[in-house]
Amino acid sequence: MKTERVILLVALAVLVLLEVFLFSANRERDAARVQLREARAEADQLHAQLDQLKSSSVATLSTENARLRAENQALTQKYARLQEEGRQTQQQVQKLNQQLDTAHKAVQQSQQQMQQMVEESQQTQAAGAGQTATGGAEQQPATESPAAALAQLNACINNLRQIDAAKQEWALENNRTASAVPTAQDLLPYLTDGLFPVCPAGGVYTINAVGVLPTCSIPGHALPQ
Repeated sequence: MKTERVILLVALAVLVLLEVFLFSANRERDAARVQLREARAEADQLHAQLDQLKSSSVATLSTENARLRAENQALTQKYARLQEEGRQTQQQVQKLNQQLDTAHKAVQQSQQQMQQMVEESQQTQAAGAGQTATGGAEQQPATESPAAALAQLNACINNLRQIDAAKQEWALENNRTASAVPTAQDLLPYLTDGLFPVCPAGGVYTINAVGVLPTCSIPGHALPQ
């Protein structure tokens, strides 16, 4: 009887211990489940953040690539535009050089014509002087003869052409407009021997603006309009 009681007590003790163990195990299991849920929630959150980061990185890269492509296209267009402007500038320079060459040739031709006319005028004056010496006091002076006056007129017109050609060269080389008015000093580099021409009849030249023909103070000494 006593032995059975002992066994019963032992069995009760074992049952109590088992209950305690089961209770502890259940608590640990519940705690583990809570930790597992928290770990899963954290993992889901990290996964969502990772996806968001990937999406953000892709969007950023796409935006940056688009910006770089746009800049590259803009630079390409700008380079092409600069090339075209450079080509046009080169053509303008070539055109200006041709115009300068033409103007130089015109000046040289005018100078040659003027020199020829001056020589003819001198010959005419010499011939008139000889006729005056042999023909009597009533003969008019050579400088007043129609031939001498015509020679002076032609020489003056050629001087005016030289001045106008020099004005055009000056305007081209210095990028001046038609309203610009050069000085005689400005035109010297474009005239023969760097000398400003003088009217053989004593007239006074007015240079005027680039777009206006030069004039002489003597009536009739003028370039054709």
